[in-house]
Amino acid sequence: MGTMKKPFGYEPVLTKEDLKQSRKKKGPRANDWKKTLLRIWKLVDEQRGLLIVVFIMVIISSLLGLLGPYLIGYMIDKFVIPKEFQGILPVILLLIGIYAAYAVTLFMQNYWMVGIAQNTVYKMRAGAFNHLLKLPVSYFAKRQHGQIMSRITNDIETVSTTLNSSFIQVFSSILTFVGTIIVMLYLSPILTLITMIVIPLMFFAMRWITKRTGKLFKEQQAALGDLNGMIEETISGQTIVKAFSQEEDVKQEFYEKSKRLKNVGFWALVYSGYIPKVFNFLNNISFAIIAGIGGIFAYHGWVTIGTIVIFTEYARQFTRPLNELANQINTVLSAIAGAERVFSIMDEKVEDDGGNLPENYRIRGEVEFRQVSFQYDKSDTLQNLNFHVTPGQTVAFVGPTGAGKTTTMMLIARLYDATSGEILIDGHNIREFKRSTLRRQMAFVLQDPFLFEATVRENIRYGRLDATDEEVVEAAKKANAHDFIMKLSKGYDTVLKADGSEISQGQKQLLSIARAFLANPAILLLDEATSSIDTVTEKKIQEALEELMKGRTSFVIAHRLNTVRHADMVFVMREGKIAEAGSQQELIEKNGIYANMLKQSKGAVS
Repeated sequence: MGTMKKPFGYEPVLTKEDLKQSRKKKGPRANDWKKTLLRIWKLVDEQRGLLIVVFIMVIISSLLGLLGPYLIGYMIDKFVIPKEFQGILPVILLLIGIYAAYAVTLFMQNYWMVGIAQNTVYKMRAGAFNHLLKLPVSYFAKRQHGQIMSRITNDIETVSTTLNSSFIQVFSSILTFVGTIIVMLYLSPILTLITMIVIPLMFFAMRWITKRTGKLFKEQQAALGDLNGMIEETISGQTIVKAFSQEEDVKQEFYEKSKRLKNVGFWALVYSGYIPKVFNFLNNISFAIIAGIGGIFAYHGWVTIGTIVIFTEYARQFTRPLNELANQINTVLSAIAGAERVFSIMDEKVEDDGGNLPENYRIRGEVEFRQVSFQYDKSDTLQNLNFHVTPGQTVAFVGPTGAGKTTTMMLIARLYDATSGEILIDGHNIREFKRSTLRRQMAFVLQDPFLFEATVRENIRYGRLDATDEEVVEAAKKANAHDFIMKLSKGYDTVLKADGSEISQGQKQLLSIARAFLANPAILLLDEATSSIDTVTEKKIQEALEELMKGRTSFVIAHRLNTVRHADMVFVMREGKIAEAGSQQELIEKNGIYANMLKQSKGAVS
């Protein structure tokens, strides 16, 4: 009988030994933290005018907060102890006015700071997203999409929360701390020095705690990103998970990642939770010292009762900023960890749009590869490719999976750049074209078409955003998609889900072909658009593709050899090289690799 697994909620948290080992791991360098804080500050400083107003409000509220206790002590010495209450009413009214003004300044600084914080994270989020759009395809191929999403959403939200609450709090706490010390020194230097006995204890306690929480909060953000990535993959691949009955394995993987997040979060919160307890304890000690020694001083007449009252209130205000600073440090550490992850995206090297050819250059469709090689992750994917395609020709790439067919198309569209060699389009090096100019005149029809969560009309119009409704309909008719579109509940205005589950695979393919018609490209890149399609739909797709390919240079990845019969040239690829090249008839007569593939294919062409 197997060992029964414990329920998720009863798993033990990390042991002290686990935590000790975790702390031994190399953490982030101090310079990285300073750099991140500086970058955040630069974003905040862009709203300098409003920020100055907030600082003024913080200064005023801090001064008002210091003035209140001083007036209370003055009132006690001047009116309460001598029992002369004739002049007390104006002081009370002044005190009420001070605290009312204090409340108003707190409200206004919070109101304006929320606006500054939201504008700042808006810029950060927009900057990160815009940067993502400029990153090469290889960046996304190497990372979980859920992790990237977590950085754009969760990590930036952490920064937003910190700016909303901590930014003002830190500045206010520093002002209050400095102001309190100045007034306390003015009233009684000796009592001030006695009050400051607890500061070294607070400093060492804060240092001991933050040394542990800094790394833990960074690990917490990373663990959250891993978990989001795994969830995103599981949801996207739910069909495969169920088809292969992998629910238990997925559940176990989720359990492990969740446990890691729970464990790291547990210790981060445990250590950060020490701060208010330790500071409250030290605050009470400070209060007791002032009350005891202050009472002795008052008995001997060295200080007044009002001064002791002021000191007890200032002692609370003296330690409170330190307490608040310590609490905010945990929030700031978490925000810095999140901001570092966001800025790491923005520091990634973007694609160089480059090119010196005019943006309105119209491509004819001549393509030539000269000694082109490509390496992906230091392994050879393509080796010394040489071929020449004239405008309007149809070229087919055949060969086993991993031979380099899709990579060749990626190079033509500059989704990747060749490691060595030269790719020419219309006699110009491909690097002379701006990527945007090049891709605007190309269209992809992939084996697994992608649709957006939008209307049918909007999905087709993605091929050319300035197209009219009439042009969209015309493109759909050319793609043999108009009839099935009109049978949908709202026709062209039917909203499709992100996965396009309301329509068949073949219908998705027809929409992607309509999108290509609308783009009116000079070069077509087709990745076996008819695989896994029923015979009737395949015929419609083939007719649409034949119409689409007329007068255009077309590159076709062919998994089924009967689809290459109309190709002007067939390239047989093996291990990143062109093993054979020629028309289909020439390759059959050669009786080599292609002829052997054709014999083994069930769909052999006679």
